[in-house]
Amino acid sequence: MLEVGLKHTSELTVSEATTAIQVGSGDMLVLATPMMMALMENAAMLAVKDELPNGCTTVGGHIESSHLKPSKIGDVVKAMAEVTKVEGKKIELSITSQNTKQ
Repeated sequence: MLEVGLKHTSELTVSEATTAIQVGSGDMLVLATPMMMALMENAAMLAVKDELPNGCTTVGGHIESSHLKPSKIGDVVKAMAEVTKVEGKKIELSITSQNTKQ
């Protein structure tokens, strides 16, 4: 059952493949903002996946975010998603991130 409080944490280790240079969003060897957004969407999807009807999934309708600190190759970045509101098919989540330097 979809309900407030469902949570999931997704993480990735920054690699050359996830850098701004590689994905074309910048010219530095740091985690690309689009990859950070993908990590956040992954956490959101997995927070509710087990409670959705078979064959259903999530799509991001609105994302408001600030990418405040660069994460270098080797850093581990976590996105923690928590359901804050369920209104019919609309699910709102709060997602925070954390950089754990290696």
